[in-house]
Amino acid sequence: MDEIKKNLIGLSRAELIDEMARIGEKPFRAKQLWHWMYNRGETDFAVMSSISKVMQARLSETFEVRRPKVERELLSTDGTRKWLLKFDDGNEAETVFIPDMDEERGSVCISTQVGCTLTCKFCHTGTQLLVRNLTAAEIVGQFMAGRDAYGEWPTPDDTGRMLSNIVVMGMGEPLYNFDNVATALEILMDGEGIGISRRRITLSTSGVVPMMKVCGERLGVNLAISLHAVTDEIRDRIMPINKKYPLRELIQACHDYPGASNARRITFEYVMLKGVNDSAADARALLKLIKGLPAKFNLIPFNPWPGSEFECSDHKTVKAFSDILQDAGYAAPIRWPRGRDILAACGQLRSESQRQKKTQPES
Repeated sequence: MDEIKKNLIGLSRAELIDEMARIGEKPFRAKQLWHWMYNRGETDFAVMSSISKVMQARLSETFEVRRPKVERELLSTDGTRKWLLKFDDGNEAETVFIPDMDEERGSVCISTQVGCTLTCKFCHTGTQLLVRNLTAAEIVGQFMAGRDAYGEWPTPDDTGRMLSNIVVMGMGEPLYNFDNVATALEILMDGEGIGISRRRITLSTSGVVPMMKVCGERLGVNLAISLHAVTDEIRDRIMPINKKYPLRELIQACHDYPGASNARRITFEYVMLKGVNDSAADARALLKLIKGLPAKFNLIPFNPWPGSEFECSDHKTVKAFSDILQDAGYAAPIRWPRGRDILAACGQLRSESQRQKKTQPES
C-alpha cells in the first residue's frame, strides 16, 4: 500500500518551517510554499514557478497540498450553496456559502466537528452524535474548497471577494475543538495568504465558558452566543450545556470577553420557538439579562427538520419580539432562513458519518 504523503495544508507557519527543516531546507522555502498554497491556491508543486524543478520534485516525493473532496454540491433557489465534503477517513461534514441579499459578497459557514458534542433539542446537527473533531487542515480546507468553487484564486483584494466573511457556525461546537480551530483561523487571517480580517470572522459558541476568554485573547474574532432562552429552566431543557455553564456564568464570560465594545458588539443568536421562548415577557427578560453588554441580536425563525418537536413562532410574534429589542436601542434583525430547500439553513446541517464502534478483542 502506498504511503500517504503529508498534507501541508493546515500546518501553522512554525510547523511548515519545521517540515522544511526536516528535509534540510531553510525557512524561506516555507514562505514560498505559504504564498503558493494560500495566496495563489495552488495544489501542484510543478506549477510553483519560484521553486526550482529539482525542489519541486523533491517536495512532491514527501508532501502534497490536498483539500477535502467535494462529495456533493447543492444550490438553493436563493443562491445559498452547500457542499458535502469527504475527508481522508471517509467521514463527512457540510459547509455552506450564504450570499448577502443586497451585495455581491457573502459568508462561508464552516464546520468544526463531524457531528456535534452537544445535543441542543432544536438543532438537527445535534441529533448526530460527535464522531470526531476536524483537523486544522479540514477546517481551512472548507474555505479553500469554497474558493475553488467560485474561482477566487489568486487571493483577490478585499473589494473583489465574493467569499468575504467567515462564520464558524456549522456542525460542531468550535470551543470544544479550540486548538485546531485556532490554528485554522490564524492561517485564514494571515496577511500573506488568504488574509481574511479578524473583523470579518465570527465564532459562535453555545457557551463553553472557560474557553471564551482564551478565544478572545488568542484570536480576537467577533463572538456570537447561541443563547435561545432567558431562564436556566428553559435553557436546561433545550440546551443541556446550560446545566454545566448556567446563564449567570455565561453572561459574566461575555462581560469578560477581550475586545468587546460598541464597535465590536457580541451577537446573541436566538431561535424563535413557538410557545417556548417567544413571548413579550421573554423579550423584556432578555434585555435585562444582557444589560451593560455591547450587544446585538440575531432572531432566527426555527428551521424545521424531519422529526423535530418544535414549531416556528408566527411572523407577528417574531416581529413583536424584535420591536421590543429595537425600541430599547438594540439591533435585532430577523434572520429569515436561507437555503431551507437544501437543508442548509441554521440548525439543519448534518452528515451520515457514524462513530466507529469499538470492537472487542477475541478471547
